[in-house]
Amino acid sequence: MSTNKNTEYDCNDPKRTSWITSANDSGCDFPIQNLPFGVFSRKSGPSEVWRVGVAIGDYVFDPAEVWLQLDDDDPFFGIEMFDEPSLNAFLAAGREAWTYARRTISGWLDADNPVLRDNAELRHRALVLQRDVELHLPVEIGDYTDFYASEYHATNVGSMFRPNNPLMPNWKHLPVGYHGRSSSIVVSGTNIVRPSGQTVVGDSTQPKFGPSRLMDYELEVGCITGPGNDLGEPISIEKAREHLFGLVLLNDWSARDIQKWEYQPLGPFLAKNFASTISPWVVTLDALEPYRIRTERGNDDPKVLHYLDGAWDWGLDIALNVHLQTEKMQQQGTAPVVLAESNFKYMYWNICQLLAHQTCTGCNVRPGDLLGSGTVSGPDKHERGCLLELTWRGSEPVELPSGENRKFLADGDTVIMTAHAGGDGGETGSPRIGFGECRGTLLSAVE
Repeated sequence: MSTNKNTEYDCNDPKRTSWITSANDSGCDFPIQNLPFGVFSRKSGPSEVWRVGVAIGDYVFDPAEVWLQLDDDDPFFGIEMFDEPSLNAFLAAGREAWTYARRTISGWLDADNPVLRDNAELRHRALVLQRDVELHLPVEIGDYTDFYASEYHATNVGSMFRPNNPLMPNWKHLPVGYHGRSSSIVVSGTNIVRPSGQTVVGDSTQPKFGPSRLMDYELEVGCITGPGNDLGEPISIEKAREHLFGLVLLNDWSARDIQKWEYQPLGPFLAKNFASTISPWVVTLDALEPYRIRTERGNDDPKVLHYLDGAWDWGLDIALNVHLQTEKMQQQGTAPVVLAESNFKYMYWNICQLLAHQTCTGCNVRPGDLLGSGTVSGPDKHERGCLLELTWRGSEPVELPSGENRKFLADGDTVIMTAHAGGDGGETGSPRIGFGECRGTLLSAVE
């Protein structure tokens, strides 16, 4: 078969369409300009067969099935690149390979390309409806660092505890972060068990052990790394982009009462280690290229040190939303309500700066590591990315259409995070580059 890969396509051309008609709908998260990567298994097949897939419209495209048809002289890939239970091998291949793969797949799915469009047998093997698959963790995450990179979030939280000095002296000089727990990162749709730990109630000075009473979500964006660096060799700010593959949504579930008791002097530990949820599709930085903006920074902010001074155009204009559906709302048939609408453009430190800081000591990162942004909040109340901020430590409960209110999360609550860049529509408007859902339901604590 002629490969006819058409790698000359401009993958981000907003006028392009696909022969998969659902990908051309204006509200579709996965148009041909997106093509995020993930890992799936077919519900109708052996559940243990996990493979790399690409989201397009209502379908998952199986690139390994099509790459089987390629000649042996393909410059980057054999089937083994995608016939894998994780993206890690693909991530390790580097940016040139990522771009080549995206252009090739984009060419196959283009409305004017007959290679797959007119081959019913190959289409049947290579495409499966999203409703007929299970989605899995897209990467094997070796290490996870969670940052604290939103000035609005840091200022709000600091104001609650230090009204006259909300930001610590180092905050505008470096991206503050801590080492998270990679083993408890789960894919969207996984239930979350309310954790237990030590907490102090009221004015008491003595802790008690029991379920957290102040459960919260945190609206974050996670960045997945590609090729790593050798131990002892920092990644410069100029080269950081070459080591970053794409983004996912991240819900860093947090037990605020456990956090309050334990965080002095070493920071988050059990309050964060029980679960973090990520969305199953990794949206490539190539797909987000049209939505780059200058990283926001005030005129009176201090000048950053040289190793962080660069990549200022790697802010990203990505709309972020948090929805909540309580158990009662679900029983009533009431749709999830929007709690917050924020944007990734508000971040004080961008993704390249996070990686440059992470590795400035010579710390080595590996393909599939996760860098969390920290809670993404904006300047207005409806843009606050967690309940701690939104309810101001519980003093301003959120009223829900079911007649309920929330200071913090209750058992049975489902938190759904969504995101998209673009989506202006129209003949010359930008396509919607969506992330799908990052969903989790809070269950009661284990007795």
